Amino acid sequence: MLPIAIPLTFNAELLGTEFIPLRPGDDIPDRPPFQAVVQGQSLIVREEDEDVSLPSDYPSPADPLCIGVWKGRPVVAFTIPATEAIRPPYTAVPFHGPEARLDDRLSTLAGLAGQVLHWERRSRFCSVCGEGTERIAGTWGKRCPSCGDEHFPHIHPCVIVLVRRGEEVLLVRHRGRGEGRYSLIAGFLDFGESLEECVRREVREEAGVEVINIRYLGSQNWPFPSQQMIGFAADYAGGGVRPDGVEIDDARWFTADGLPAYHGSVRSIGRWIMQQFGASLRVDPLRTGNKEGV
Repeated sequence: MLPIAIPLTFNAELLGTEFIPLRPGDDIPDRPPFQAVVQGQSLIVREEDEDVSLPSDYPSPADPLCIGVWKGRPVVAFTIPATEAIRPPYTAVPFHGPEARLDDRLSTLAGLAGQVLHWERRSRFCSVCGEGTERIAGTWGKRCPSCGDEHFPHIHPCVIVLVRRGEEVLLVRHRGRGEGRYSLIAGFLDFGESLEECVRREVREEAGVEVINIRYLGSQNWPFPSQQMIGFAADYAGGGVRPDGVEIDDARWFTADGLPAYHGSVRSIGRWIMQQFGASLRVDPLRTGNKEGV
């Protein structure tokens, strides 16, 4: 059995008991706060003598948003403009992308802060009538005082799937990506779809093949800006590989000893799936029964 939550970066499970999430209206400890200062996809940290920590005295807005308690102290989050110059002892350190070098826990806090702040920016006005919204007590939700419509955080489900054929795995290259940058097939859930149906459709659309025996593997919060990546494995059932030519410009089968240098972000569930379930690429013979499901 897989654990309820896997300790991937950006999943709250990784923070353990040292972090307690808070919502608007919750009691905040009367202690000096840590600051999660987000600049684009970078976190502002104090960096002195190879010690990296959250600041507590960075110039902040009058009422920063408290997102939780970290090591007994509140964590307040706010953004700063991309053009703002950062001076020592502060440093802007990416928490996403090839230059990311924060440890997993600080990256997870940064991702949480960024996701909450993104929702705050997007929920200031009612999407039905355009009136300014008000908080719903005890939640991150908002209510429109004019039309009464309620809005809650928009988290977008996205499937990502390891397709295996014997000792091979199917990887795709997205149009515009550099040579050799391949990844697992992934895509957003569409209207009227189950997760399994989304897996089948995305594999068919991006690579032209059919799959069976769809199995749930795990999930990851992906705060760029607000996705839930839901991981699956599936077995090849038929069809010739045919990239769609629009989103995907190459799709091919790889063996374990011939994987491309880049096959998913180091901190992504895609890389974790490859490491946990695709390293040997040895699978049971294809089963023909209808055994799909989460």
